[in-house]
Amino acid sequence: MKRAIIIVIDSMGCGAMPDCQEYNDIPECNTLCNVAKANGGLNIPTMQKMGIGNLGDVMGAAPQNDVIAQYGIMREVSKGKDTTTGHWEIAGLVLDKPFKVYPQGFPDELIDKFIEKTKCGGILGNYPASGTKIIEELNEEHHKTKFPIIYTSADSVFQIAVDVDVIPLDELYNMCKIAREILVDDYNVSRVIARPYHLVDGKPVRISKDRRDYSVEPPKPTMLNEILNKGGIVVGIGKIEDIFVKSGISHAIHTGSNKEGLELTLKAVENNLDLDNIKIADYKNPPECELIFTNLVDTDMLYGHRNNWQGYGQAIEEIDAFLPEIMDKMTEDDVLFITADHGCDPTVPGTDHTREQVPILVYSKNKSFKTGNLGVIPTFSYVADEVKKWLGIS
Repeated sequence: MKRAIIIVIDSMGCGAMPDCQEYNDIPECNTLCNVAKANGGLNIPTMQKMGIGNLGDVMGAAPQNDVIAQYGIMREVSKGKDTTTGHWEIAGLVLDKPFKVYPQGFPDELIDKFIEKTKCGGILGNYPASGTKIIEELNEEHHKTKFPIIYTSADSVFQIAVDVDVIPLDELYNMCKIAREILVDDYNVSRVIARPYHLVDGKPVRISKDRRDYSVEPPKPTMLNEILNKGGIVVGIGKIEDIFVKSGISHAIHTGSNKEGLELTLKAVENNLDLDNIKIADYKNPPECELIFTNLVDTDMLYGHRNNWQGYGQAIEEIDAFLPEIMDKMTEDDVLFITADHGCDPTVPGTDHTREQVPILVYSKNKSFKTGNLGVIPTFSYVADEVKKWLGIS
């Protein structure tokens, strides 16, 4: 059975897009290279062998003449620098119209609709903010009023934060579903994000495993739908199911950390991942082909948005250290893509995503697979095209 594995290292961009200043980003933004430099070099021997050091000045990963993979840089055609737009383009869906952003907060009529439909009584916040800072600033008032905390960023997101001991998790999720129904048409918001937290030693701490993303539904079928239509299966690991609103996903598992996402990806490659309480190896009628699609979000959520270049570097090293296990279990029928969906450079001013090109590393044990430089590729959709070729559905 032919299989493709896509690992998206969330926000690991590798250089400013030519139009970055249209998105209020500076030409110096380069998440991968700047994180490597800030850390005095990264210890990423596997990605170095794959050719990541050939894509720029990645301190600690010297350029290689003899690589074990294909390497290149992809540029985004779609307008935006958010998770949904990036992942959709990776899956072959290019957006002509960007999602709306709300740098001054959401309009009163929208907030009034949200309060009326959720019956929450009122809201706190409603301005662009770092998620960790706003819950620190408004936690005490949140406990007094029991109102949810609403905030956004430079991206098209409507984020709802609550202490789950004040507003239960199910109620938070229901608020998000109501917001998702409102934030369509002229409002055109990409994602509603549930941001639950609790108090640890009196300080607000977000609960990563219970975060949920409520994306707008893809307006057209993607590569994922094509795989299902050809009798294949698509396993979404991490927030993939949320990004695609379950469209084109046959099986999904949410994760609480990069480590968990990598472990689940390894299990999937080993055919040891339980899907509907059945391992793929035990299927009576094996699928025609399979896509394992993983998002590793810690780089973005825990470190990029918090300007934590040290944690970001450690997260990249953690991923690199795990890759040999995944690659070792691959067969000649497998191909692995490692890429990103946008940037979030923790070394430049601001806490938002950065409009960046992204690295692409492609590996296979297949004897016919040719390694080398892919150059600069004009669209993230390259991944979708290559996956479909590999799986024989193009």
